[in-house]
Amino acid sequence: MSDNLARQFLLREDVVFLNHGSFGACPRPVFEAYQGWQLELEREPVEFLGRRLHDLLRAPREALAAELGCGSEDIVGVLNATTGLNIVARSLDLKPGDQILTTDHEYSALEKTWAYVCRKTGAEIVVVKVPMPLTSEAAFTDAIIAGMTERTRVLFLSHITSPTALLFPIENAIAEARRRGIWSVIDGAHTPGHIKLDLEGIGADFYSGNCHKWMMTPKGSAFLHARPEVQGLLDPLVISHGWTAESKAPGAKGAFGNSPFIDEIEIQGTRDPAPWLTVPAAIQFRKDNDWWGVAAHCHALAQDTARQLGELTGLAPLSSPEFCAPQMVAMPIPECDPLVVHTTLFERYGIEIPVFRWQDRCIARLSVQGYNSRPQMDRLIDALSELLELGAPQIAAQG
Repeated sequence: MSDNLARQFLLREDVVFLNHGSFGACPRPVFEAYQGWQLELEREPVEFLGRRLHDLLRAPREALAAELGCGSEDIVGVLNATTGLNIVARSLDLKPGDQILTTDHEYSALEKTWAYVCRKTGAEIVVVKVPMPLTSEAAFTDAIIAGMTERTRVLFLSHITSPTALLFPIENAIAEARRRGIWSVIDGAHTPGHIKLDLEGIGADFYSGNCHKWMMTPKGSAFLHARPEVQGLLDPLVISHGWTAESKAPGAKGAFGNSPFIDEIEIQGTRDPAPWLTVPAAIQFRKDNDWWGVAAHCHALAQDTARQLGELTGLAPLSSPEFCAPQMVAMPIPECDPLVVHTTLFERYGIEIPVFRWQDRCIARLSVQGYNSRPQMDRLIDALSELLELGAPQIAAQG
């Protein structure tokens, strides 16, 4: 990408940052909007938090709903996708013997969330092994449906997986879950701003995603979407001023005149709302800079880099291109000590990229965002070529 675009970000110039997928990176104009909201709050905290906040929170909901294809009354701001999914997981009425159907590609924090829920409720987790490499929507859907039983109450899937950077074709599995009366809960942590979303078209009961990753808001900005028919199932993690004793009654309103779904989750004690309030600014930044065009360039760069590394290692990719996340790719590397490779890439080459073991594979997960360039990809290839060719015996010996 152009140097001018890279200069709009705040990243250190001495680091090749190839890990946007973990925490994102916020462009300068959006960060300035964030600081502007924080300054406005501090100038008159009581007015801002006590009298204005519940009205101010409406604009991010409306802007995000228009961007993601849903009604503004069906989406609410949360701290992160893990929080949104915890709200769902800990609200559903599960009993001993009920099953939560999921895959072997899920994010570890949510694996722990469901394990916690099972310990509390007596429900069970059933893990489907996704056929690999992922090259067929039908094979994916068939594997998920084959795991469904009369005891399945929840289908929990990532839309884009964290460890393997796969774009799961979830729509048909969700439709089958709906037909069987199974709640569908989708981890969309990596999807807003990464792929074009139509939440109503996807049809999941519950969907939570981060804005602070690929949409590039400041950290601590995410959403929970719930279909109107299932919003009444949810309880907030924190009871605060948005809650009312009548919240479960038909047609009930929250304390600030919105639905209980919105008021109970949005108003949960004193916090910094600035990251969520910058959602409109982040959406505008993306429009001003033709970010879907930027993303297309990043996709090509990511795929080309993965192809080059594959030719170097001789290792097959985890999926065909259509099932790989557009700007993020999990690249298999030869057997090694992942921690040593990760640390050496950073300390010797100034490259920030996650390297880890997933099942029986060693993975380097590449993220490509608008501030990255082809020379940076070449630097990564050169570094891995040197490390894996000349340093592999020593690295492997430390495992």
